[in-house]
Amino acid sequence: MSSHQHRSAGEQSDRNIRLLLLALLVVTAFLAGEVVVAVASSSLALLADAGHMLTDALAIGMAIAAARLARRPAAGVWTFGFGRAEVLSASINGVTLLVVAAVVLVESVRRLSHPPDVAGGPVTAVAIVGLAVNVVVTLILSRADRRSLNIAGVFAHALTDAYAFAATLAAGVLILTTGYRRADTIASLFVVLLMLRAAWTLLRRSGTVLLEMAPEGVDLVELRAHLLGTGQVLDVHDLHAWTVGTGLPAVSAHVVIVDDCFANGFAPQLLDELQGCLAGHFDVEHSTFQLEPAGHTEHESGTH
Repeated sequence: MSSHQHRSAGEQSDRNIRLLLLALLVVTAFLAGEVVVAVASSSLALLADAGHMLTDALAIGMAIAAARLARRPAAGVWTFGFGRAEVLSASINGVTLLVVAAVVLVESVRRLSHPPDVAGGPVTAVAIVGLAVNVVVTLILSRADRRSLNIAGVFAHALTDAYAFAATLAAGVLILTTGYRRADTIASLFVVLLMLRAAWTLLRRSGTVLLEMAPEGVDLVELRAHLLGTGQVLDVHDLHAWTVGTGLPAVSAHVVIVDDCFANGFAPQLLDELQGCLAGHFDVEHSTFQLEPAGHTEHESGTH
């Protein structure tokens, strides 16, 4: 990778951090006001939204920390650097969403049986402001690099909150026009579903990285066929593909080649062809190959 590409990646990271900080400022300011109004109006839907907004603030904070960690170069025992810091951030964020959803769900079930009086006016007013705030946050984050798991997670949160505030707004209007007190609780249940959906998405995406599943878009059967189609290659085994961090898929494999390649010095050129094949066809720039002569597998244990 060229120095220009490194500078571009660094500039993009700085831009992401600035946008995240701006989004965090907007979310935190609104969160403080929403909690006050939710308590004063006895609105569970607003408290549910506030809980989700709190996870948004935490998510943004962790995303900022992870983005800064990910920029640190590999050193010492950290041979891949801190590229997976954002993945850990996303998984923690997903677990937090599950906890908040569980708490709100339990309280919602209780309130369905004994709905309290809810002030529809404050609920409606805060929902309108909350919807506007989340639209602003969504627009801010849409300018960041959403290929990052961190950014994608925070963006999903903001978008989910926008839908949640729309539901709360509908509940507030319903309370004002009909006096139907359970509307607030029903809206909070809708928020729970949105939180569960966002949590599942984050945990699934981060889990595939932490469990070292092959990256999306990398078909191992096709990849193996490409390697075998390279001249002088006899066999490919111990093929592994995983994701180190955002935008950094990696592949390793043992490649059996014609014995003459070692004698005539063609092995280095063949290595260039193999790595070029992955970079060109699968966008994998980090690849490690062990070139082996025929019969070497007889001395290897655990070959697959």
